[in-house]
Amino acid sequence: MSGTPHPPPSEELAWLRARVAELEAVNARLREAARARDELAAAQLAARDAQVAALAAQVEELRRRLDKDSSTSSKPPSSDSPYTKKPKDRSLRGRSGRKRGKQPGARSSTLRQSAHPDDMVFCGPAACGCCGRDLSGEPVLGTPQKRQVFEASPPPPPEVIEYQVAAKLCPGCGEVSAGLAPAGVTGRVQYGPLVHAKAALATCAHYLPVARAAGLVARLTGVNVSAGFVAGVRGRAAARLGPFMDRVRELLSTVAVLYADETPARAAGKLHYVHVACTGFLTAMHTGDRTKEAIDAGGVLPGYAGTIVRDGYKGYEHLTDALHAWCGAHGLRDLAGLYRSGPEGQLWARSMADLLIDANAQATAARAAGQARLADEQLARIRSWYRGAVAKGLADNQGKRTQIAADGLTLARRFRDHEDMILRFTTDLAVGFTSNQAERDVRPVKVQQRTSGGTWRTLAGLADFAIVRSYLSTAAKWGIDALDALTWLFETGPWLPPATAPP
Repeated sequence: MSGTPHPPPSEELAWLRARVAELEAVNARLREAARARDELAAAQLAARDAQVAALAAQVEELRRRLDKDSSTSSKPPSSDSPYTKKPKDRSLRGRSGRKRGKQPGARSSTLRQSAHPDDMVFCGPAACGCCGRDLSGEPVLGTPQKRQVFEASPPPPPEVIEYQVAAKLCPGCGEVSAGLAPAGVTGRVQYGPLVHAKAALATCAHYLPVARAAGLVARLTGVNVSAGFVAGVRGRAAARLGPFMDRVRELLSTVAVLYADETPARAAGKLHYVHVACTGFLTAMHTGDRTKEAIDAGGVLPGYAGTIVRDGYKGYEHLTDALHAWCGAHGLRDLAGLYRSGPEGQLWARSMADLLIDANAQATAARAAGQARLADEQLARIRSWYRGAVAKGLADNQGKRTQIAADGLTLARRFRDHEDMILRFTTDLAVGFTSNQAERDVRPVKVQQRTSGGTWRTLAGLADFAIVRSYLSTAAKWGIDALDALTWLFETGPWLPPATAPP
């Protein structure tokens, strides 16, 4: 039978082996391509996971920043949103036990009836309420009710005083001599000291913009002052306060404990700072930048050898003649912010806050009892608790890569490195727990800036305001009314504090 001849077995076997080799090569290439695709996919997934983790960390950090308020940062209370419900453990402090409202011993301001009214209006019945008979001529049986209304009087017309500077001829020598006007009466027409005082009161004590202050002064006094006059009265007041500032700086340099702070203020399109050094009875403010030279320019802190209660700003570290104490309120805010961000991993922050609050309560009680210092066992317990909380903070946050852990480690190290400064209020009962006194004294700068559109027109205006506020703040601490202090300033000269504190 005829047909196509078959190849020899050896050739067929070689052909099959070649085909098998080709198929294995194809499979190898396919496996390599699949492995490359898997590696690429794994790398893409890893990159995506890293990106997701980074974005999640950013979201968490942004959430932490948005959650910060005046209780967990250095933001002022005015920046807190009125629509956000505040957490119950907002300040990590317990209740004081005091009732709301007026406290026992606080001065009352209740309106009471006057024994000598300026006018009386008879409110008798015109007719009988039963039969309607006319009662206009009937005698009054009594006045069972007396009701008084305290009404403001309309402003009187301004009092105009004319000083006539006369000339006289001496009959002896024939010389003509002219009289002298009172000191301060230099112009043909000018406003008196009380007008200056009330204009300064509106702008420097009540923080009104100059146009609104001018309108208010005109309505309440009857004197139509211009906005330009009101704008200049602050500078005229500051120019008269040189002796006062010298006196306050002299007194502050002798006190055992003073409080220092600084706040930013925008003036003439740039950021400047207002610095304050103060006590419960003295206030001295000045402007500058945030350098140590600007801090020293106030003339109080260079060479000061007492204790400075302040925040953690490093600009004060060059003041080596003084002891330093860190504000406890700043520490509590930092601890509250950290604990709120991660309660499970930052229990040390809660413990440290509890310690500071407890130590402050002990120091306050000892101070009220007239003690010079805390007992040794109290100090030992405070130190032991403090160092235990620091050790836990370092251990719990060591080796972790989260932002919360990094912040916790930074804060724990700060408490470790500055133990003496933070606990100064326990070893010296004359030192306050916080620097709130300085923050309260410098706060009017922010209030005035906000009411005036968010900025000061000139740096000179900001500097003048700082000087006048130093005067008004010190006067208020001594119980002197702001209008009285300003009236004295423009009439006879500034009031000067007689000592560092009342006797």
